[in-house]
Amino acid sequence: MRLLNRLNQYQRLWKASSGEAQQVSVAELAARCFCSERHMRTLLRQMQEAGWLNWDSRSGRGKRAALQFLRTPESLRQEMMEQALNEGQQQNALALAQLAPEDLRTLLNPFLGGLWQNDTPTLRIPYYRPLEPLRQGFLPGRAEQHLAGQIFSGLTRFVDDSSLPQGDLAHHWDISEDTLSWRFHIRTTLHWHNGDGVDIRQLQTRFMLLLELPALRTLFASVKSVEATHSHCLTFTLHHPDFWLAHRLASYATTLAHPQMPLIGTGPFRLALFSNELVRLESHEQYHLTHPLLKAVEFWITPQLFEQNLGTSCRHPVQIAIGEPDELVHLQPVSNSVSLGFCYLAQRIGANLTPAQSRRLVQIIHQTSLLDTLPLDENLIAPSKELLPGWTIPEWPQEESVELPPRLTLLYHLPVELHIMAQQFKRYLATLGCDVTLIFHDAKTWNGCSAMAQADLLMGDRLIGEAPEYALEQWLRCDPVWPNVLSRAQFSHLQATLDAVQSVPDETTRSEALRAVFSRLMDEAILTPLFNYQYRISAPPGVEGIRLNTRGWFDFTQAWLPAPAR
Repeated sequence: MRLLNRLNQYQRLWKASSGEAQQVSVAELAARCFCSERHMRTLLRQMQEAGWLNWDSRSGRGKRAALQFLRTPESLRQEMMEQALNEGQQQNALALAQLAPEDLRTLLNPFLGGLWQNDTPTLRIPYYRPLEPLRQGFLPGRAEQHLAGQIFSGLTRFVDDSSLPQGDLAHHWDISEDTLSWRFHIRTTLHWHNGDGVDIRQLQTRFMLLLELPALRTLFASVKSVEATHSHCLTFTLHHPDFWLAHRLASYATTLAHPQMPLIGTGPFRLALFSNELVRLESHEQYHLTHPLLKAVEFWITPQLFEQNLGTSCRHPVQIAIGEPDELVHLQPVSNSVSLGFCYLAQRIGANLTPAQSRRLVQIIHQTSLLDTLPLDENLIAPSKELLPGWTIPEWPQEESVELPPRLTLLYHLPVELHIMAQQFKRYLATLGCDVTLIFHDAKTWNGCSAMAQADLLMGDRLIGEAPEYALEQWLRCDPVWPNVLSRAQFSHLQATLDAVQSVPDETTRSEALRAVFSRLMDEAILTPLFNYQYRISAPPGVEGIRLNTRGWFDFTQAWLPAPAR
């Protein structure tokens, strides 16, 4: 951006005298700007023509001349940002946003939230961190998971107020009598975001690419083959029954991108721009379901508007303020809820921990004031004794007489609230003669963690999206925590049990069978929940249709803006 470079050069000239008039040579100015004298003369001419300064040049090499500044760098920066915003050049505006946070808030506030720009209803969301690249398979961040669900479509999908998958790319499916053949009948009007029609072989190819990922190969272990048996029919043949199959295909991780262009999908929004400063979605005019009412959604990556020490906290993702975050009096609390996602403690029972000791650790967490006295802001977390509503932890006889081991190792990952929890837990156990070594895995999942084998205790974060029972089944199948906290025999038995559960055709019976699996894990003190998150969304007046979903976001296809008054 040439104009930004020119502004930065002007700021260097200004800084030398704090904007005071001065007598100076071209050579001195060129040294300040780290450029040649010839280029400096060009810059001075351009800045004078733009009305930024007066340069009363003198003929002759090395002659000193009068330099007078007419504008402050910050006033120029603000004017240039306003012009870029009004012209829809969001990326240029954010590149110019090198103001102090309070000045930046004042400048950006009129442009955030919902507004009609050039007859285009646009929603702009300030966000606290750059978004990670979208890729196929499982994604660690909720914002990225949510985006994947808005850009790509699966064969099936989850909808609000229902745990049962519905048709998406497939308008319906049927199952053979032996339950080993599932035929998904594909809509005839599908289009990719680039306007091309969708070919059934493209969907087959993309799904086979997904199966090359180890985690998804594990998730779809029951799938024997996927074939295009008709121009609009994709047939899954199974090794053994799997009545979670339609659920698995509705996950954000199994949405289907174009096989040659991985950022091209068929979802309600297409990805128009993805950078560290701006992510822009635009509505897909050939979307096969209900069209979005918004034409564009933008994430403005403005970490300077947020508290810097909370970059890895659960606070930022769960408190989305669509508008200026510091002036909540101007925002309307749209929705809040306690999430189904939770932080948890998993225990490896065996060499260093007996079952009785593991039970006592659970009692220390849930029967003392440990969770209630965490030094966290009010209404950020909610201590929990349930994995899901009704899936409660067991009540054992008091284990106070059980002596704890002299040493334990606790491994934990993000969010930073778990760091606070781990420190508090360590201090408490020290009073009981148990020295805890803490190991921090600086990531949102266990993927790539080499320290799991040496940990006795693990604290992690489990996101729960739609269809919570299925989400927990997926967790047991695919998360690396389980082969690390369970013995080989236990893990093998768990997978065999999950295979038996997935073969149950009735949804209610299948969910109850899965609940029994988790009840055993909690009864054996292998797993216990710690706390849930408090989700919140606030929005300025005039942004309608915003409703929290299970991921703590809102469906962009449901949001809308009233037409501006004439």
